[in-house]
Amino acid sequence: MTDCIFCKIIKGEIPSVKIYEDDRLLAFLDINPVNPGHTLIIPKEHFQMMHDTPDDLMCAVFKKAKELMVQIKKALEADFVAVSVTGTDVPHFHVHLIPRYFNDGMANFWPIKKYEDGQMQKIAETIKNKN
Repeated sequence: MTDCIFCKIIKGEIPSVKIYEDDRLLAFLDINPVNPGHTLIIPKEHFQMMHDTPDDLMCAVFKKAKELMVQIKKALEADFVAVSVTGTDVPHFHVHLIPRYFNDGMANFWPIKKYEDGQMQKIAETIKNKN
């Protein structure tokens, strides 16, 4: 994709601070981090969304995410590393690894909501029946 920012990073057209690279994957620091050390892992081949990504490549991304989570946690003395796949900010499948600290002031990534009476069961049935 010619206008994808991540594809341009892969090609070296846009600079990045890389923390891992192989023939299929690239991991680099996010320029707008939630916390310092916030890392993005992307496949080098362009797939817009996670569900578009071949299973073997998606597995490689998540296997590398697991390895990098351990490195990031140790290196930055984080309490844990959160994983997020949102897919709306850049249309190229990517995984966020975000170092977190129990005192970082971020209780959750998203505000939580409550289900109305009966709504939870109805939604579960709708999802289960949508093949």
